[in-house]
Amino acid sequence: MYQRVGAAAYKEGLDGIMTLCERLGNPQKGLKFIHVAGTNGKGSTSHFLASIFQEAGFKTGLYTSPHLIDFRERIKVDGEMVSKEFVVEFTERNKALFEELKPSFFEMTVAMCFEWFTLQKTDIVVLEVGMGGRLDSTNIITPEISIITNIGLDHMKFLGDSIEKIAAEKAGIIKSNIPVVISEITEQTLPVFKSIAQEKNAPLIFAEDISYCAQQTERNTFLIHPKNGDTFSVTSPLSGHYQEANICGVYAAFQVLKEKCPELQDEHFTNGIRQVIQNTGLRGRWEILREHPTLVCDIGHNAHGFKRIMDSIRNFPHQNLVMVLGFVNDKDLSPVLTQLPKNAQYVFTQSSSERSIPAGELSQIAHTFGLEGHDIADVKEAVAYALGNANSDDLIFLGGSTFVVADYLVKGD
Repeated sequence: MYQRVGAAAYKEGLDGIMTLCERLGNPQKGLKFIHVAGTNGKGSTSHFLASIFQEAGFKTGLYTSPHLIDFRERIKVDGEMVSKEFVVEFTERNKALFEELKPSFFEMTVAMCFEWFTLQKTDIVVLEVGMGGRLDSTNIITPEISIITNIGLDHMKFLGDSIEKIAAEKAGIIKSNIPVVISEITEQTLPVFKSIAQEKNAPLIFAEDISYCAQQTERNTFLIHPKNGDTFSVTSPLSGHYQEANICGVYAAFQVLKEKCPELQDEHFTNGIRQVIQNTGLRGRWEILREHPTLVCDIGHNAHGFKRIMDSIRNFPHQNLVMVLGFVNDKDLSPVLTQLPKNAQYVFTQSSSERSIPAGELSQIAHTFGLEGHDIADVKEAVAYALGNANSDDLIFLGGSTFVVADYLVKGD
């Protein structure tokens, strides 16, 4: 399981998932999909889209990864997690097949989601890529639309050592004659997307050509400025500044989808954005866990994600900043640590994942970047220490890895 052990569990290529699904009767064949890839933001984007379709009355499947607390978070229909009974029954029924084919954990989970969504007779499925795109197990489907949120340097061991190479892997979800929305472009990624879309004859839509979005001073309000239409506001419980690009990408996809689904109305977009947490159960995206002092968590874990997190921190009113951080051991931390302020207070911790960097070791690494603080191995104890030493106007940030956030959500107050 990649989430637990990392690279040793990674299985590249589509042969395994194709064979497994064929043996299961290809449960994905009768489903309609929206396919979402990207370095950061694909989880928020997927949840926004699922929420919008739920608001429009569609029976909506949602497949995402990794999970925070419960494995069943990965597979939802109208916000309800897959039943424990089905997970057990599916696994027991196919145990001999799994022993024969030896699929990865992710391949088994993708096949499970296809079968559950088919049994539930979903109208639409929002399918989030696990890693990359071209060789990801989700990439055996033909979607109604593809969405690529953004490109950053992450999972370089598997996807390539440059933005252009990673963009090409993400763009592997682009299908012939199927529209693709790009939420964010750069000088490096633009020619890659143009080339692959042209090769596939896929209509290419850049979100910035449809609208731009800005977060107002109010924490949860975003102004959307369509290029063809009047400015309007949406409220969102996901309030980090990095949500501006995600909301733009979702809005662009919504405009394309309205042409395919006349049932979709503008109010479904605004209501879906506003109700995303209630509709889908999304957690861990600039989630405010308490106030006075403010404790906020975010699962952003790479340099690109931390740039957005630091933007949100700078724009969040606070007196002192306390960072409670833990990371996994299979990434170069320097692109993240160089972004962190030296005048913040730090509490270095470690999650229960066996991939975690020990808190003491992380403290020593951070010291070489001029970041000083305490190391407290247990996540809950680390947060309790930060809260106990903070003033009511301080901001405490908890993150660094999905597992640190997950440990606190499981064990925290």
